[in-house]
Amino acid sequence: MKVLIIEDTKTLAQTLADLVEEAGNTADIALDGNCGLEYARSNLYDAIVLDVMLPGMNGFEILNCIRSEKIKTPVMMLTARSDLKDRIYGLDSGADYYLTKPFETEEFSACLRAIMRRQSPIITEDLLFDDITLSTSLHELKCGTKSIKLNSKEYELLRLLILNRNNILSKDTIINKVWGYDSDATYNNLEAYVSFLRRKLHLLSSRVTICIARKVGYYLESK
Repeated sequence: MKVLIIEDTKTLAQTLADLVEEAGNTADIALDGNCGLEYARSNLYDAIVLDVMLPGMNGFEILNCIRSEKIKTPVMMLTARSDLKDRIYGLDSGADYYLTKPFETEEFSACLRAIMRRQSPIITEDLLFDDITLSTSLHELKCGTKSIKLNSKEYELLRLLILNRNNILSKDTIINKVWGYDSDATYNNLEAYVSFLRRKLHLLSSRVTICIARKVGYYLESK
């Protein structure tokens, strides 16, 4: 599991990251609101720990933004603002838990486990990018009147790229999300599936291709 920690106090952020990693997960840290929002928009996290008082953009604003963009990642608000109206506002805005400072590390870990057990709603709508449609129900790729079936890994890889159409995804990120954090999949496995998808896109005569940014990762492009 991968957790995003949006907290502007460096020592606290690192302490929380250590707790996340001690539990066998991985953690990324954002130290301001604007950076935190961009990280959250990547849709690559299984949970978000979100402080309220942040430079640039506060936690409530971040939460409202990601929920308005249909990002369903579980969120735990972590803040010294313990007023009832703040807790109600946070929960009504889409937070899954509201933990006030100070707190015990055991309580933080238990709350994080609880929200990570929550299953995000399954995306049932077809996904579109330029001239292709990815059927989420049939695991089928369509372009015009042509269509072709995808196996599970091809489907998950293309789905991830479409959902992150404005980002370059690193190879490690893709492997973690498609094969899982405990997988022994290698870059060679990823490159093979990218090749499979490119071939199928070509067979459909699509304008879409999977491009590589050297030493960075993969992204979709329309030519």
